[in-house]
Amino acid sequence: MFVGHLSIGLIGKRAEPGISLGTWLLAVMLADLICFPLLIAGVEYFHGALGHIPYSHSLLTNVIWGALFAAGYCLLRRYPRGAWLLFAGVLSHWVLDVISHRPDMQLSPGISNVWGLGLWNSVPATLIVEGGFWLLAIIVYVRAAHPKTRASHFAFWVGIALLTLLWYGNIRRGMDPDPVRAGVGGLILFSLVVAWGYWMNARRRLPDPEPNRHRLR
Repeated sequence: MFVGHLSIGLIGKRAEPGISLGTWLLAVMLADLICFPLLIAGVEYFHGALGHIPYSHSLLTNVIWGALFAAGYCLLRRYPRGAWLLFAGVLSHWVLDVISHRPDMQLSPGISNVWGLGLWNSVPATLIVEGGFWLLAIIVYVRAAHPKTRASHFAFWVGIALLTLLWYGNIRRGMDPDPVRAGVGGLILFSLVVAWGYWMNARRRLPDPEPNRHRLR
């Protein structure tokens, strides 16, 4: 998934406004951001539609990455509830990939059993399920997050349109077969998405149910 993961970030921001949207997007895409350097190094790879990605995407390593991410956030922000929510955000990556991937999702490195319900086998089903989730997340977010300026309103919708087009192109064409190109391109794109999230966070207001709580911007 791509916009499916971003949807968790948008909904997470609505559920916990005290965590920056950029931090939410970083959490839900953390497995991919770890995967791209491993693709470049040849440690992980894709063979056709199936991937060998146990170090970045297995359930066990997602738990480890999520725990490290949450611990770092908690040490920095002193907000345990936010840390637990971000841990769940990191772990959601494995769950959504099991739904979308053909069977290639492992429980841990070294375990040969693979999981995957294969939503990607059907482009129409992917458009309906993942696209519907994306639309729902956008609606949930924009109903709560109000732009501070007209420019920020425009920048948000331009970003959403570009992300949607990139997602559609990906499900039609698939992943770049060259691992270095795929890794470098993925790192650049996903880093820009996270940066966009932090930028949007400073330019759209969400009500905080606990206004005196320390907030991350």
